[in-house]
Amino acid sequence: MEPAARLDRNHQLTLKDFPYVINWSDERCTRCGKCTAVCPMFSIEPAVVVRRRVRSEGVNPEPTTTRQVVSVVKQVNDIGKYCTGCAMCSLVCPNDAIMPEYNPQHKFLFHKNRGGQPYRRGGRRNDPQISTLDRLKFTRISMLTDPALDAGRHEFRIRTYLGRILPADELPIKLVRGSLELDKKSGTFIPPVREIYPIMIGSMSIGALSPNMWEGLAMGITYLNEVEGMPVVMCSGEGGMPSSLLRSRFLKYFIPQIASGYFGWDEIVRTIPHMIEDPCAIEIKYGQGAKPGDGGLLMAHKVLKLISEIRGVPMGVDLPSPPTHQTKYSIEEAVAKMIQSMSMAWGFRVPVYPKISATKTTKAVLNNLVRNPYAAGLSIDGEDGGTGAAYDVSMNSMGHPIASNLRECYLDLVMQGKQNELPLIASGGVGKKGNLAANAASLIMLGASAVSIGKYIMQAAAECLGDEYNRCNVCNLGKCPRGITTQDPKLYRRLDPDKVAERVVEVFKSVDVELKKIFAPMGRSTELPIGMSDGLSADDPAIAERLKISYAC
Repeated sequence: MEPAARLDRNHQLTLKDFPYVINWSDERCTRCGKCTAVCPMFSIEPAVVVRRRVRSEGVNPEPTTTRQVVSVVKQVNDIGKYCTGCAMCSLVCPNDAIMPEYNPQHKFLFHKNRGGQPYRRGGRRNDPQISTLDRLKFTRISMLTDPALDAGRHEFRIRTYLGRILPADELPIKLVRGSLELDKKSGTFIPPVREIYPIMIGSMSIGALSPNMWEGLAMGITYLNEVEGMPVVMCSGEGGMPSSLLRSRFLKYFIPQIASGYFGWDEIVRTIPHMIEDPCAIEIKYGQGAKPGDGGLLMAHKVLKLISEIRGVPMGVDLPSPPTHQTKYSIEEAVAKMIQSMSMAWGFRVPVYPKISATKTTKAVLNNLVRNPYAAGLSIDGEDGGTGAAYDVSMNSMGHPIASNLRECYLDLVMQGKQNELPLIASGGVGKKGNLAANAASLIMLGASAVSIGKYIMQAAAECLGDEYNRCNVCNLGKCPRGITTQDPKLYRRLDPDKVAERVVEVFKSVDVELKKIFAPMGRSTELPIGMSDGLSADDPAIAERLKISYAC
C-alpha cells in the first residue's frame, strides 16, 4: 500500500464511532435488496468482497485455500451517511437478517461537526431524565368511592375558552323587562371567544410536515369536531396554508400562525374576502421553546414545489425566519401592533394571541398583554419543546422549563385579579414519557387554560421512530423514513393519511377518558380545575417549593 493511501485510511472512522452499528446475517440474507432500497440515509449498500476459505476434505485431508467472490450488505463508514437506527431495513427484510444496534460507546458528536457547522438535529433534545411534570401527583381525591363519578357514566364537560373573558361587571349587558340584552350603545369592546378542547395540536407547518401527514391531522381534527363533538383545534405553524383549506368551511378548526418570516401570509391576506368561515384564532409566533431567541429554519432539502408555491419562495433554498419581527422596535411594540393589525384584518371577530419562548422575561410580556384589550391570551413554549431543525447547543443548554414558568405567570395574574380573564396556553415536553393526560392535567392545575402538543401526536399518530438516544431524528433533512417530515414523494407516499386520521381520533378519545378519570374524583366534571394547585403534590421538596404546592413522599 502506498504511503498516501495508508494516511487516507488512517483518517477514516471505524463503525465503533457511529451511534448505530448494522448487524447483518450472511446466512439469513437472500440478497433481495429491499434493505438498501429503503434506507433514507444510504447507510448501507450492496458490495462485493473476496473471501479466503480454507478447506480439508478426503481420507487424508490437507488444507486447501480457495478464494470466493460473494455479495454482502455493507455499512458505510462515511459520517455524512451515518446510520440513524430507524430500522426501516429490519421492517422490510423478509428473513430478519438485518438490524441496527445502538452503540453506547459511540463518539458521534465528536465527529459530526463538519464544514464549520455545529450539529443540527430534528426532534426533541437528548434528555432521558424524568421531567418535572412526571414528578407531580394528584393527591386531592374524594373520600368516597362514588360510581356516579365514573368517567364512563357521569356527565362531563371538558372544555376551555380561547379568548379574553371580561368580568361580569364589565360586560355591556343590561336588564330589560326581566331579560338580559346587549347594550350596543355602551361602546365596550366584547373580545371574541372560542370554546375549544383543552388539548390542542401545536404549530407544525406544511413544510415541516409532509403533505400526507398534514392531511391526516386535518382529517382527524375535522372528524373529532363534526362526528365526536370534541372541539379540538390545530395550529398551522409558519408558512401559510393551502388555498383550498382557507376557502373551506373547515378553516374554523384551525389557527393560522404568522411568524417573523411572514411566509405564506400574502396568500392568506388575499383570501380573507373569500373565506366562508373565520379561523378559530390567529397565533403570532415570536419564539420557540426548543431554540429561544433563534429564528425558525426550514432547510432547503424540504423546500420543494408544493412548499415553494404555498410560501411564495424559490425552490431549494433555506428558509430562515428572523429571530424577531424586524419591522418592530421592541417585543412590547411588536405584540401590540401585530395583535391590533390581525384583529382589524378579521373585523375583531377572531381571537389573536402571541406565542413566546419560556424565559425569565415571560412575565414582562404577560403584563403588557393584560393591559391590551385585544389580546386573547398567551402561549408559552417550554424548553422541552420539539422542533424540526435546531442546533444541539440550543436544545440542550437554552430555555426555561414550562412548569415553573407557567406557574409564575399564573400567580402573577392572580395578584392582578386577572386569572380568569386572560388564558395561558402551555407547551413544551407535554407527554414526553407518554403520559399525555397526566401532564396536561398537571399543567391545567398549575394555571394553564389549554395545553399544546406537537411531538407527541407525531409519535402517536404516525408512529414516529425518533427517540432520546438519537435514533432517527432526521426531521430537518427531509429524509424521514416514515414519511412524516419530508417533502420527498418517494418517502411520504409510505404514510397513509387515513391511518393518521384514525390514530388522531383514537388518541384524543383515549385522552378524554383519562382526563375524566383524573378530574372526576376531584369533583370537577363541569369545569376545568384551572389553577387548582391544592390538588397537586410533588415527590421532590425543591419542586414543591418552587411550584408552591404540597410535598408528598
